[in-house]
Amino acid sequence: MKIQTSRFGQIEIEPDDILFFRHGVFGFENCRHWVLLADAENSAVAWLQSIQRPEVALPVVSPRRFVQEYEVRLEPGDLEKLQLSASEQAYVLGIIGRDQDTLTLNLRAPLVINLTRRIGFQIITVDNQPLQYDLAVLPMVQRRSA
Repeated sequence: MKIQTSRFGQIEIEPDDILFFRHGVFGFENCRHWVLLADAENSAVAWLQSIQRPEVALPVVSPRRFVQEYEVRLEPGDLEKLQLSASEQAYVLGIIGRDQDTLTLNLRAPLVINLTRRIGFQIITVDNQPLQYDLAVLPMVQRRSA
C-alpha cells in the first residue's frame, strides 16, 4: 500500500504495519491510523506518521533510552483497551517537542502500544512526570528521511 507524506514523499507500507489509535493522539484526535517509521540517520528517533494527514509526522523515542527509571503505570482498564494481559507487554513511546532551540520529551503523555494487535492510545500519567524533559543529548530532529 502506498501513502503520500509531506516529510518522506510517497512511501510503501504494509497494511499490517498500520497502528490504530481509537481516540487519535492529543491535538490530532481525527488521525486514528498511523505507521511507525525509522529515521535513517538517527537510530534513537522514529516517526509516527499519520495515514489520514500527510503533513503530520511526530518524532518519537523510547523514554527509557533517556530516563532509565521511567515507568508507566497502566490501570486495568488501560490494559483492557490495549488487549494486553500485563503492562510489561506494552511498547511505550514519548513524543519529542521543541521549546525554542531545545528538544524536549513529553513524559507525562506517552503513547502506549500493543504491537501484536497494532492498537495504541495516549495516556496521561497519574504520577509526577515532567511534561518537558530536556533532550540536550539528542541532535535536532529535522531529517527528511525514513
